[in-house]
Amino acid sequence: METLPRETIVDTLEGRLRDAILAGHHAVGAMLPSERQLADGYGVTRTTLKHAFERLTQAGLLETRHGVGTRVKDFVRLGGADLLPMFVRHNSDWVGEIFEVRRSIGTLIAERAAIRATPADRSNLAALLSAVQAAAGGDAVQLADAELHRALAHATGNRVYTLLTNTLFNAYLPVRAALVAPFSDPQAAHDRVAPVVDAVLAGDPIVARTAADAYLTTTEQIMLEGLG
Repeated sequence: METLPRETIVDTLEGRLRDAILAGHHAVGAMLPSERQLADGYGVTRTTLKHAFERLTQAGLLETRHGVGTRVKDFVRLGGADLLPMFVRHNSDWVGEIFEVRRSIGTLIAERAAIRATPADRSNLAALLSAVQAAAGGDAVQLADAELHRALAHATGNRVYTLLTNTLFNAYLPVRAALVAPFSDPQAAHDRVAPVVDAVLAGDPIVARTAADAYLTTTEQIMLEGLG
């Protein structure tokens, strides 16, 4: 273990420990070496180590028991979706699993939105669809598309769908730049998602679900090819 630079030392130490845990160097359920041993190995004070431990405990990777020590938590079994960005940052293989959930939830959101959308929701969706077409550059189109999907989730009238949509977007933010391919052409991006919005505006849940499945499957394939 090399001595760490003094600037942002807690951030750096937290990252090193997090990567070691996610890489399996410290197995789930295993006790970490003593604070003194870790602090000496990384060339930091025990106070700095404690700060890093606190962050990793809040992140759901560690659990500390007074008089016992610090153990690696079973974070996949016990953790929440808020851990996904961390997993993706460490291993992009998680993206495929995220997209599987994205497709399942996205089709259900489109169906519910077609049933429950208010006139205000429909007006907002129409405006956001136009914004996708008008955006300049892949990054701007990607963000416009994300806002459109947030609006679809909002149109369900169920706040949990909105939170789940936010969670999935946040999950692949660490690799978002590698997933920009479906959004490089604003017109093509617009044309892919337009059938979903049109079905929601028409209040047709069956067509909305089918269109959403087609849209999500197509964009998923393009994004995974770009990531690969």
